[in-house]
Amino acid sequence: MKTKFLGLAILSLSILLLSCEKIQVKSKNGTYKGTFTVTYNSGWVRTGETTLELKNGEYSCSGNSNRIPAGGSGTFSINENEITFFDENAWTADFDYNLILEGTYNCEFQGKKLIISADRSGLGHYEYELEKQ
Repeated sequence: MKTKFLGLAILSLSILLLSCEKIQVKSKNGTYKGTFTVTYNSGWVRTGETTLELKNGEYSCSGNSNRIPAGGSGTFSINENEITFFDENAWTADFDYNLILEGTYNCEFQGKKLIISADRSGLGHYEYELEKQ
């Protein structure tokens, strides 16, 4: 009897945790527009406009012809103050791959404002400052 109860409790907790992740991801759904900035350790700064769409665990980020940013699309997950993007595209090897929205970033949702940032490969700081439309 105790084993059955324990199994049921574990199953219920697992379902609750998975549901919370889905609710959290869905509550962030929307189109965000704003600015991408990369500040390289050399002091060189590059900026470009971008749009990020989040929908039910999938994302699409617009890129620019100069790849500031390069963009990206695929799936994402949120864990507290981190957001992880899993890009599903093939890319050429002629630019800084950190300009692709891929990997784990710090994220901060402040009402309509979303800030995603990361320090990458000892190269520099990559930041998206966006606002929900």
